[in-house]
Amino acid sequence: MAEQRFSNSINIRNKQASFQFELIEKFIAGVALRGTEIKSIREGKVNLQDGYCYFNKGEAFVKGITITPYAQGTHYNHEAARERKLLLKKAELKRLEAKVEEKGLALIPVRLFINDRGLAKLEIALARGKKLHDKRESIKERDVKRELSRIKIR
Repeated sequence: MAEQRFSNSINIRNKQASFQFELIEKFIAGVALRGTEIKSIREGKVNLQDGYCYFNKGEAFVKGITITPYAQGTHYNHEAARERKLLLKKAELKRLEAKVEEKGLALIPVRLFINDRGLAKLEIALARGKKLHDKRESIKERDVKRELSRIKIR
């Protein structure tokens, strides 16, 4: 039986995003990929931890996302940490650009997935950075949920 190397059920999450930021609003954007990037995504070799989005001349780009080069790629293989263009509607771009101009708001990648048509999509969130006391509250809530789930299991 042949080994299944590629998967259509990819769901890569940025787990630090909800801890470091207060997520205000989420959007789904397409990503302009090159060459062998989709193959690496289907293998699940993506890191969203240091990613952030920015605007340049009315277009949105994501930077800091690392897609590991494809193992069987030749000299046509992609660069691991290049910036990639986000594909959003013009109205969404204008609205997001206006929001990001506000003090304290940022656009961060939250999740990378492959939709039912086989296209790679990036879920981005408009976010505000958490202060230390907010992070402590998040840790406390997480611990309480963990304890409650332990009690229910027994």
